This record gives sequence, C-alpha cells and structure tokens, in this order.
Amino acid sequence: MALLELYTEYNRVWIPDAEHVWKSAEIMRDFHFGNNVLELLLEDGTEYCYPVDPSKPQLPPLRNPDILVGENDLTALSYLHEPAVLHNLKVRFVESRIIYTYCGIILVAVNPYKQLHIYGDAIIHAYSGQNMGDMDPHIFAVAEEAYKQMARNHKNQSIIVSGESGAGKTVSARYAMRYFAVVSKSGSKTRVEDKVLASNPITEAIGNAKTTRNDNSSRFGKYTEISFDRRYQIIGANMRTYLLEKSRVVFQADNERNYHIFYQMCSCAHLQEFKNLRLLSADKFRYTCMGGEIAIEGVDDEKDMEETRRTFLLLGLKEDFQSEVFKVLAAILHLGNVEIRNSGDGKSSVPPSDPHLAVFCELLGASADGLGRWLCHRRIVLVAETVVKPVPKERAVNARDALAKQIYAHLFDCIINRINTALQVPGKQHAFIGVLDIYGFETFDINSFEQFCINYANEKLQQQFNLHVFKLEQEEYMKEDIPWTLIDFYDNQPVIDLIEAKMGILDLLDEECLFPQGTDQSWLQKLFNYLDANPLFEKPRLSNEAFVIQHFADKVEYQCRGFLEKNRDTLYEELVDIMRVSKLPFLANFFQEEKSTVTTKGVKVRPARPAVKPANKQLRTSVGDKFCSSLSLLMETLNTTTPHYVRCIKPNDEKLPFEYDSRRVVQQLRACGVLETIRISAQSYPSRWTYIEFYSRYSILMSHQEGDLSDKKQTCKNVLQRLIQDPNQYKFGRTKIFFRAGQVAYLEKLRLDRLRGACVTIQKHVRGWSQRRKYLRMRDAAIILQLYIRGKRTIRKTVSAATLKQGWAAMVVQRYWKGYRMRQIFQLVRLASITIQAFTRGWMARKRYKKMVEEQKALILQKYARAWLARRRFQTMRRLVLNVQLSFRVQKLRKKIEEQNKENRGLMERLTSLANSHSQTVDRLQGLEAQLEKSTNQKASLEAREKKAKEDASLTTAQLQREIDALNFEKQNLENKFEASTKEAKESFDQIKRNLLDEKEYEARLRKIAENNIEIQRQDHEKLVETLKEEIKRLKEERVSLQRKMEDEGKVNSDLQEQVIQLTKHVKTIPELRRELNNLQNQRNNMDRKMKQQSEQARAKMNDITRQLLGGVVEEEVLLGLTPNDSEKIYEVEDLLAAIDGLQKATRILESHQREQKESYETQVEGLKLKVDHLQNENSKLQNLFQEKSNVNENIRQEVSRLSSENSVLPQLKLQVSELQRQKQELEAHILEQSRELAEKTEEITNVLQRKIKEESSRRSHFEEKAEELEELKRELQGRVEELEEENDHSKRQLLMESEAKSKLRQETSHLTAENMDFEEQLDQKDRLIKKLQNQIKSLETSQKAKQTSAPAMPKDYLGMLEFKREDESRLIQNIILDLKPKGVVVSVIPAMPAYILFMCVRHADYLNDEVKLKSLMTAIIGAVKKVITSHHKDFEMLSFWLSNTYQLLNCLKQYSGEETDSQRPGHSNLLSVSLGH
Repeated sequence: MALLELYTEYNRVWIPDAEHVWKSAEIMRDFHFGNNVLELLLEDGTEYCYPVDPSKPQLPPLRNPDILVGENDLTALSYLHEPAVLHNLKVRFVESRIIYTYCGIILVAVNPYKQLHIYGDAIIHAYSGQNMGDMDPHIFAVAEEAYKQMARNHKNQSIIVSGESGAGKTVSARYAMRYFAVVSKSGSKTRVEDKVLASNPITEAIGNAKTTRNDNSSRFGKYTEISFDRRYQIIGANMRTYLLEKSRVVFQADNERNYHIFYQMCSCAHLQEFKNLRLLSADKFRYTCMGGEIAIEGVDDEKDMEETRRTFLLLGLKEDFQSEVFKVLAAILHLGNVEIRNSGDGKSSVPPSDPHLAVFCELLGASADGLGRWLCHRRIVLVAETVVKPVPKERAVNARDALAKQIYAHLFDCIINRINTALQVPGKQHAFIGVLDIYGFETFDINSFEQFCINYANEKLQQQFNLHVFKLEQEEYMKEDIPWTLIDFYDNQPVIDLIEAKMGILDLLDEECLFPQGTDQSWLQKLFNYLDANPLFEKPRLSNEAFVIQHFADKVEYQCRGFLEKNRDTLYEELVDIMRVSKLPFLANFFQEEKSTVTTKGVKVRPARPAVKPANKQLRTSVGDKFCSSLSLLMETLNTTTPHYVRCIKPNDEKLPFEYDSRRVVQQLRACGVLETIRISAQSYPSRWTYIEFYSRYSILMSHQEGDLSDKKQTCKNVLQRLIQDPNQYKFGRTKIFFRAGQVAYLEKLRLDRLRGACVTIQKHVRGWSQRRKYLRMRDAAIILQLYIRGKRTIRKTVSAATLKQGWAAMVVQRYWKGYRMRQIFQLVRLASITIQAFTRGWMARKRYKKMVEEQKALILQKYARAWLARRRFQTMRRLVLNVQLSFRVQKLRKKIEEQNKENRGLMERLTSLANSHSQTVDRLQGLEAQLEKSTNQKASLEAREKKAKEDASLTTAQLQREIDALNFEKQNLENKFEASTKEAKESFDQIKRNLLDEKEYEARLRKIAENNIEIQRQDHEKLVETLKEEIKRLKEERVSLQRKMEDEGKVNSDLQEQVIQLTKHVKTIPELRRELNNLQNQRNNMDRKMKQQSEQARAKMNDITRQLLGGVVEEEVLLGLTPNDSEKIYEVEDLLAAIDGLQKATRILESHQREQKESYETQVEGLKLKVDHLQNENSKLQNLFQEKSNVNENIRQEVSRLSSENSVLPQLKLQVSELQRQKQELEAHILEQSRELAEKTEEITNVLQRKIKEESSRRSHFEEKAEELEELKRELQGRVEELEEENDHSKRQLLMESEAKSKLRQETSHLTAENMDFEEQLDQKDRLIKKLQNQIKSLETSQKAKQTSAPAMPKDYLGMLEFKREDESRLIQNIILDLKPKGVVVSVIPAMPAYILFMCVRHADYLNDEVKLKSLMTAIIGAVKKVITSHHKDFEMLSFWLSNTYQLLNCLKQYSGEETDSQRPGHSNLLSVSLGH
C-alpha cells in the first residue's frame, strides 16, 4: 500500500502551527501524484491549501484513527511521529486525567501539579503480582516489573527516573521506593523499610530547594540501591550522590530559595534547642534572602523541621549528631553575614568586632583573628621566601563563599554516609534494585558548568538507553520469528567523545586549571583551536565568550565564564588549616579526611606535563574529573542491571493543574529520548496486533467464506493478503501481526468506508420509509377532509321541515323500541340467573352426597388394605423361611466343596505314589546296568580264553572265510532293505506330520470359537449381574426417598399400587431368567464335552502316531538284526540299551507333564477356593441384608421397599446358586477327567515297564547262551563285531535324529497353534474394523448424497446430526437437560426427544473428529443428568423420565458404534438399571 494512496477524502493530517506546534486538518479532495496543492479543511471551518512540491511531495503527517487515540502505549499507534505522540498525551492528560502513558519500555509521567488518590496501599496491592501490560500504566507497574524480574531472573534491576526540574522525578522515585517497602515487608524488628522511606525527608531537606520551575527541586543526582535477601525482602539500602549544586549555598536567582534546611532552622529559632545557635529570621541572612523568596505557598517549614528531626531519630542519628549538624549549618548562615570591607589599594579587611564572625568562630571552635586575616590575605610560597599578599574585596568575598560551599559539601557527604550506615543491616545481599533520580537535559538562556555536566550525564544515559531499546526490539522480533533487519538509530558517541576523549572539552578544561594564570577566555580559545573541525562543536556568531555543542536533544550554547573557577572549586590552604585545627571534632574530621585523601591520591595529569605543580593542592582533583569518574561508575552499575525507564514531563511552567503546553512538552519529549524510541519503532513494524484483536476489529472486512473458517489465525492471514497486496507491509508472527507505519490506518480507512457505505444504505432506506409514511399521512388527512366537506354539502342539501319531523318521529320510535329491548334482556338475564342458581344448588347437594359415599368407600378400602397387609406379612415370613433354606443349602454346598478338596488331596497322594513307583523302576534299570557290567567282565574272560583257542581257530579260518563272504552278501542285501525301509519311514513320517498339523489347526479353530462363545456368554452374564446389583442400589435409594414421603398418604397409596404392579412384572421375569441361565449352562456344558472329546481324540491320535513311529523303528532294528547265528544276538543287546534310553526319556517327559498338570490343577483349585470364598462373602452380605430388611416393618412405605429389594435379590441369589452348581459340575468333571487320564497313564507306564522287564529277562537269558557260544567264535567274528558296532552307532544317530525331529515337530505344532490363535484374533479385529469402516463409508455416502441433493442455500447439511458450537454447549445442556420438564408438549408427544437430540449432537462431534469437543459434551451430559437425578430424587416422574432417556441414549450410542444393544441380546432382562456413570 503506497503512502500517497492514504491521502484521500475524509482522512485527517497534522500541519505545523506556531501556537500549538501541530494542528489537525481534514483532506477535502483526494491527492494524486503531480498535484502541487493539498486541499485541507481546518477544524475552525476555514479552507487551507497546503503547498506540495510535485517532483518530491513532502506531505504532512497523517493522523491516527479515533480508535487508536488515547492508547496506553504510544508504540501501538499506527502513525508514529511527533504530532501523534503529542496529541495522544494531551488526550490522556487533559480529557481523561491520566498522567501515566507507556512508550515501549518507557513510562511517561506528566506532572499533574495536584494530589491524586492513586498511590494508596490498595492500589499497591492491586498492582502486586500483575504483568506490566495487564493494568493501566503506573509507576507501581514499573516497580512491580522490576521486582518480578529480580525474583524470576535473579538479576539486579534499576529504575532510571529523569526529567526537567519540576517534572516530578523525586516524587516518582519516592513512590517507587514506597512500593518496594510495602510489597517486600520483612516483618523484622529492624523496620528497614521504614528507614529506607525515612531517608527521603532528610535528603530533600539538605539537597532540595525552590527554583523558578519547581518548589521542591532536587539539586543533586541520587542513586539508591535497595538490597534484598534470598527471600526478596529488604535488608538495607545505600545512596550515591552526584554533582551537588554547591553554588546555591551562596547564590540564588530571583524567586528562588536556598536549601530547605536553612529555612526550617530559621523557622525554629524561637525553640529552646536552637537558642545557642543565635539564629535570626530567614530574611536577615544574606544566604537565604538573596532570591527574595523566603516562604513557599502551602509549605510549613516548622512542621517540615519536625519531620526532619523525627526521621533523624528513626535512622538512629541521635540528638548529639543533630546538634552538631545544626551548628555547622548555623555557622554557614553566620559566615554569609560576615562583612568584608574595602580598604583601598586592592586591599580588604574584616572588622574585628563583627558579631557574625564571632558567632561563626564560637560555633565551630575556630580562631576569629586567623579567620579574619586569611579571608583577606593570601600566602605565596616562593623559592627563597614566603610572601603574604592582601587580596581585594572581590576575591575575599569569593574565598568566604568558597569556604561556605566547601563546609556544606562536606556536611552533605557526611550526612549521606551516616544515612548509608544506618540503612545497612547485617545480612548478605542477594540482589538489589537501584532507583536513579537524576536531572534531565537542561537548556536555559544562560548555561554554565552545571548545565554542561548535567547534559554530559544525559548523553551517557541516552546512549545506554538507545542500546537497550535496540536490543529489546531485536529480542521481540526474534521471539515472534520475524526477519530482523538492521535499524539505523542515532548514536551519540561522537558527542561523548567530544566531551570526554583525549584533547576533549573536559581534558582541555583540566589542563587549563593546572595553570595558575589560566582563564576562561584562554580555555575557550584552546577549544576553538583544537575542536573547530568537529561538526558537533560550533562557535557562536555574536559572542566570543561562549561555545555551542550539538547534543542529541538540541543545540546548547554554554557561557564559558566561571567554568575554570567551578571546576577548580578553589579553597585556600590557610582556611583549610584553620578548619583542620577547629575545636569542633565533627568539623575537623571533614578536613582531616580531605588531607588524607589529598596525600594518597596522585595528580591526574598526563605525562606530557609532569613538571607543572599547582600552588593549591585542592586543584589536583577537579570537579569535572570527579564527576566523570563517578558517572563512569554509575554507567558500569547500570550496564550490569536490567534498566527500567521513567521520563517525567512538566506540562506547563505556571504549575497549573492539568494544563497542557504543547511547546514545552515537545521540547521535553525531544530531550528525554521518547521521540527517539518512537523513531526506532517506526522504522520497522511499529503496530502490533494479536490475531484475536485483529479478528474482532476487522471481521467486518471479511467475506462470508473467510468468516466461516474455524481457524481464526488463517482467516486473518487470508484477509490481510487480500486487502494489502504488498507483503512487505506486514509480517505474521507466532502470536501477533506486525504492521508497517500507516497500515493500520489504511485498514481503519477500509473499515470506515465499509461502515460509511452501510450507513448510506441504511439512511437511504430510512429516509424513503419516513417520506412514504409522511406521504401516506398527508393522503389520509386529505381524504378525511374531503369526506367531511362532502358530508356537510349533502347535509345542507337534505335538511328541510319534513326531514326534521321525520327525524323527531324516528327518535320517538327508537325510544320505545329500546325500552322494549331492555325489558326483554332483563327477563332473559333473570331467567338465566334462576337457572344458574338451581344448577349450583343441585351441584352442592350432589357434592355432599358424594362425600358421604366416599367416606363409606374409604372404610371398604381400609378393610382391603389391612387384608393386603396381613397377606404381605405372611409372604415376608415365607421369604424368610426360604432365605433360611437357601443359607442351609449354601452350607451343604460348602461341605461338598470341602469333600472335593479331600478327594483332590487323595489324588495328590496317588500322584506321589506313582512317582515313588517310577523311582523304583529307575532303580531296577540301574540294576540291569550293573548286570550289563558283569557281562562285560565275562566278555573279558572270554577274550582270555580266545588266546588259548587260537590254535583251534586256525583250523576253521578257511571255513569261516567262506561264511564271511556269505555274510557280506547278506549284509549288502540287508543294507538295501534298510535304505528302502528308511525311505518308506520318512515318507510315512511326513504324511503323519501333515495330518497332525491339519488336525491341530482344526482343533485350535474349534477351541477358539468355543472360547469366544463362552467369553461372550460370560460377559452377558456379568452384565446381567451388574444390572441386578444396580437395581438393588436403585431400590435402596427409592427406599430412602419413600421414607421421606410419609406425609402425603394419598399419593403413597397410588405409588404403592404402581410399584406392586412393577414388582409382579419383575417376579414374572425371574423364571424366564432362570430358564435362560439353565439353557446357557447346558450350552456351556455341551461345548465343554465337545472340547474334551476333541482333545481326547487328538491325544489318542498322538499316541497312535508315537506308537507307529516307535514300532517302525523297532521293526527296522529287528530286520537289521536278522543275521544268522551269533551276529543276531549282538545286535539285540545294543537295541536293548537304546530302548532303555528311550524309556528314560519317556519317563522324564511324563514326570514334567505330570508336574505341569499338578501345578495347573493346584492353581485351578485355588481359583475355585477364591470363588467359593467370594460367594461365601456374598451370601453373608445377603444374609445381613435380609436381616436388616426383616427388622424394618413399621409402616407401609418400608414394607414396599423391602418387598421390591427382596424380589430383586432373589434372581441374583438364584444366579449365584446356579453359578455354584455349574462350577461344581465343571470341577467334578475336570477332576474325573484328570483322574481318568492319570489312571490310564499309570497303567500304560506299568504295562510298558513290565513288558520291557520281561523282554530284558528273556534277552538276558538269551544273551548268556550267546555269550557261551561267543567264547568259541570270538576270534572269527572280531572283524564282524567291529562292523556291526559301526552300524549300531549309525542306527543310534538315526534314532537321535528322529527323536530330535519329533521334539521339533512338537515345538512347531505348539508354535503354529499359538500363531494360528494370534492370526484369528487379528482377523477378528480386522473384521470389526472392516465393519466399522463400512458403517463410516455408508454414513459418508449418505451424507454426500444428502449434500448433493440438498438445497444450494444451505451451507452445511448433516444427516441425523445436530450442529452446535463449542461455546453453545452450556446453553444446550441447560435447555435440554436442566430446564426440561417431563410434562411439556414436545416431551409428551415424543418422550425420548432429549435422548435423540443429544445423540445427534454426539454424532456431529464424532463426524468432525473433534475428540476434545466430544469428550467435553459427554462429560457435560453425564454431569447434568446426575445433577437432575440428585436434585429431583423425590420426583418419581422426573426420575423415570430421565432413566428412560438415558437408556435410549445408551442404546443409540451402541447402535452407532456397531455393538449389540441390550434389547437385541438373548439375556436381556431389566433395562431400568442403566448406570449414569457410563
């Protein structure tokens, strides 16, 4: 957006004005490039043509929109320039009476010259803990920000208060210190806070004075460090002072006063404490009457003196110290009245009888003769001698005044040091907040050394301020992720270098002061010679005794007269010696300290001039050098702290309340750096709006499509990109929108144009309506006039004698006719009255008759009710008997459970006996191994015999060789057969493995399906049990509510009848529940039987397979062992060993399996025990409940509640009994099955062991026979034995491989079954997900079809949904739940209407996929329903209404989620127990 485009009609600008600096004007016609005149309309109605250069148009600054006028922060203005700031301050100060305004980090405080009630303790507590921008601008907000940052960041803070004299610096600093004292109360006995505040009256008394601009002007700079401990409570303070105006002690301008302490003392001269000081009235002392003003309007010096003395005491400065201070002050006043006479020839003298000189010397204990002499003489030390030279009167007066200034300066420093000592409290300082009360930039008609030092200090502070503002601006941009570009700001380092650098103004001044003959004129000439080339230093055209410096605020012309004298601060050594030997120690210590400091401190002279020695030692340290060093120390302190700025503004020079002088304010704004802050902000993005503020302000500029977006941040971006084409004119931050200067005003212009167009349209229609209305009124009036005129004409034409007679006759006829009609009406009314009376009397008689009949019926009702009560008591007794029977049966069940536990223990004992038998078989096998060892020993003996039979074997070798050949041939045949058999075994093994896997998968599927069915049925049972429990709770609550309704007996009878009907219905449903539970138990038992049969079949198949595998292996080994004679015997022995190993492995597997089954049985038994205990607890609870209910039989209400509770408890008890019976049956079947399996396994093991033992015995006998034959044939078969042993090893390896394959097969089967179960679970989840997605797709398709078929005027169409906004949630709940009555028209037509409306709202929130919104709505619905139930627990109609609606809403939600509702399940029994806590 170009700046020229903003200069359009109706916009306003600022033009320069001589009186008000700037004045406002309105643009009459749009300005275009090339125009040489901007036509304006001033506020007084005159037209003004503002000249503009067509080539380079310099247009006047634009005025901010009215919405921005009066902003708390000046940087929030769209147009940041001088007139905007000036006007905003004026509006706030004059119209709104607000004295504080923010300008970025600066607090601008305008002096109201009036006491305002905005500094009380209530205001302090209101600002405590608040952020800086949350409340209106205030000095307390700045103090709170400093205190908060100190506590949060653990960093020292400083508050810099500056401004002109009379702008309110001292008061602002005082209020800041008071805020810290109130907020950080320590509660200790030292009262450090009060001491810190008490230091202000003392420093104001000795350092403040009346000037032409301010009645209480601080004539020194003060930096107060307030120390805090780790709990951020004040533990002390310390003050540093800068550049006390000592010249005020001896000189005051017109309408000004000396320091307040002198006038306070003079006002108390009549008091006894001040008699010895010999004080006079203030107009009798030269130092107090020089300005002509000795009193200030509205100030009582005597009361101020009392306050000063009180604060002295509060700080611990006793009366002895006060008397010494007052002595020194009184001596200064008397010294000013010492008369110095002119003796001629450049000489002067002091009369020895001068009374003031005598009083001065008496108070200070000094020598009157020595003082009178050395005031008028001077000692000059030469090389060979010392010369005493008289001085003229002018120099003697200067020496007297210099002594007075020096004494007051030392006294001021001494009091400050004693205050600092009093403010120090034992304790370690953790942090501090410094308050700097320092003079602002000053420019007067005559500016001297004091103004030079003040402006130099302000240059240093302004440099520090510029750097800090620039840093904060950069941090703001980085925090909001805005691209940072370097901003050019004014750097006043050249001015500072001009003043303090080498060969600068201060350096040349100190150099000139070192020369005894140096003068102001010679120093000025040096400035012209050295600094003439500097652009910031100028020589005035009309004066040779001044120089000009271009400061950051303005050009200032300084008069060089007095610079050297004030910088030297000359005091003769002779006068110093007299003060040093004073009999008053308080005064002597001043100059003793000075002596020590002079001797220890070296001369600050550059090495270029080391030989030059001043005659006076005091010149070694100049005032400028001291001020420069103290200022450097101050800047170092400020740079280590976080600064906060307060700029005090003086609105007018006449000290009038709430009067605003624009010229004076502008001058101070330029001097204090506010406009520089504005200029830095204006160069980047000065206007910053949050997204919410922008949306609420400029929503009128948005289109309908943009306004419908839910994301307000994106909406703001779209609107800005459409309205402002240049993206460089704004930037989007994280939380704010940054605008260039003028862009907010452009948006305001667009907004005003839109509003203006709307206003024109409204005005058009209103004016048209008013004109039409006026026209219609005139038309109606004309018609009425025409009607009357025409009527009169017709009357005149028709009036005659005949018509008059006819008229009179008509009146007579009417009279008689009206009389007749009235008589007819009277008779009719009389007849109607008689009829009404007859009917009324008949009605009253019938009413009396009915009442008599009702009394007779009441007796009959009482008869029947008492009969019903008697029957009911009988039924309750019968129920008690049933309950006793039930408890007896439960005890019997417990006994049966104990018997079953005993049987389980017997089974465990049998298991242990089986384990013992197994250990015995193992011992037998170990005996067989010992026998085998014996056989090996026999084999060794046979080998010994073989040695003897070698000779016999040689004869049969040939025959054996032939037999070996035959055996080799048989061996080859057997190997071929073995290979064929192994192949067949492998194929059969693979086939069996495949069959086994298929059967396992099928069995796992069946088991999974059965478990799912059982789990679903169990969940249904649990839900039914829960509903019954909730019914019990609900009936208990109804019992309490029914007890409270004892008073209304008529309603109770009707309610009792309804409840009896409902209870009979519930009793009817109990057999149905029992039948359904029996059916479910039968189904579960059938499923258990099927699973057991399937598992037994699978186990039988596994046993067959293992038998087949083992049998096949044994047959193959037998085939391999079918060798003739001896070889067959050897192979059978090795086969026996392998069989024994297999038996050992089988026994280990059986042991582990038995152990696992034992553990599983124990866990199941424990679970059953826990269930039995739980059921026992439930039974005990039920018995207690029955006892409680049996005791309650006092009235009808309690009887009905107990009847309902017992009827509801019976199904639950029956369910629990049936559950116990079912669990008992399962336990018995499980134990029988386990015992059967254990018996079968033990029989199998015993049979196998017996068979193996028999085979072992037969083989052993056979082996002994073979051994005898082997003794003869050992040599011949040795080679054969080795070959057979190798074959045996090969067969063993094959057996091991087969056993490993079997174990792997088992592992794979178990792994495959587990994976199969996981896959089936995943498939079930996928099926549910597919169903849910199909439902969503159907709903989406239906919604899209509805959208396509809906009318184009509807922006949104939700099928079966109710759209609502998040903020309307509370109203929706209030109208639909809390405020809804069951007897309404809509509710009576559709009873479940609230449930349907809430369900449609839930569907809409789910459709939007807004989890937070859905959760909030469901929480609000549940809370509101609970609230209605608890607040209307006595209203049965309200309870039944909301229970039915809650049930309907729950069913709708289940249908929507794809689950079965309670009405669709087979076990549906009672729907009134829907829990409101779902």
